[in-house]
Amino acid sequence: MAVRDPHAAAARGLFSYLARHRTLANLLMALMLAAGVWAALNIRAQFFPDTVVSEVEVSIAWPGAGAEDVDRGIVQVVEPALIVVDGVTDVAARAREGGAVIWLEFDPGRDLNRAAEDVQAALDALSDLPQDAERPQVRRAAWRDQVTDIVITGPVGLDQLGRFADEMVARLFAEGITRTTIRGLAAPQVRVEVPSVALYRHDLSMAEIAAAIAAEVRTAPAGEVAGGTARVRAGTEARAAAEIAGIVLRSAPDGTQLRLSDIATIRTEPADRGRAAYVGTNPALSIRVDRNDTGDAIRLQATVEAAAAALQALLPPGVRSTWCGRGPR
Repeated sequence: MAVRDPHAAAARGLFSYLARHRTLANLLMALMLAAGVWAALNIRAQFFPDTVVSEVEVSIAWPGAGAEDVDRGIVQVVEPALIVVDGVTDVAARAREGGAVIWLEFDPGRDLNRAAEDVQAALDALSDLPQDAERPQVRRAAWRDQVTDIVITGPVGLDQLGRFADEMVARLFAEGITRTTIRGLAAPQVRVEVPSVALYRHDLSMAEIAAAIAAEVRTAPAGEVAGGTARVRAGTEARAAAEIAGIVLRSAPDGTQLRLSDIATIRTEPADRGRAAYVGTNPALSIRVDRNDTGDAIRLQATVEAAAAALQALLPPGVRSTWCGRGPR
């Protein structure tokens, strides 16, 4: 007696049905082809798979403590409490003078927001940390991977290159690329140097001088106009070196004033202080472009190339905007 296979019979029935209804078979094939094309256009393409590490960082400051005291009073107390947090797979710690940093690695796919909350709860339950230690700071690590670098160079000043770099960052932001870092440029800075002798002579402290400067460089809101459609700000901002030099620190009953320029040396440091990058003989800036764990490196690379080409058409003669670096992974 022959035994019939129900699966084989079902398969023959399906094939015979499609053979009798050729239009349905063609529609099914067209649907499968369309689904394949859609998947090919939307799949994240990477040359190498991402290795995303789920990590939470805990930093605890203990001012004035040596590395051995930090290890004994913080690391050896905190580490056992964090090991038992749900999902922790590895713990690494570093004790240094003035504080400690502890890294916690979690299972892949672990919700880092929930993990950070669990870590904070474990830290809040500790009661034997040093009294002078500051409150632990919990920070979840943000995974990123470098896609490429954009280099802007030419026979112009570094401040002009900085404006070109700002324009490039704005163009990338409009295209949805938000993880960019401009390198080779620092914001102009006004440096105020006060000798210790001058502080003793006038019975001043650096905290008092800092507070006086802060009061002058900030403006305060003074109210609203016409139903809140506009805001009025009171005061004037003193940000230039000459304006900061004129800040009054103290007024005597006879009307004489002690100004910051009387006791301090004030100078403006340029944007290229402590750093320099060149392409040939021309100064240069670079813009690093990163992606997160869901970003498509190949698409980001194509977007960066298009943005660099569009910016190049607007740059003055001799200034170039090119991409270089690692390229997509």
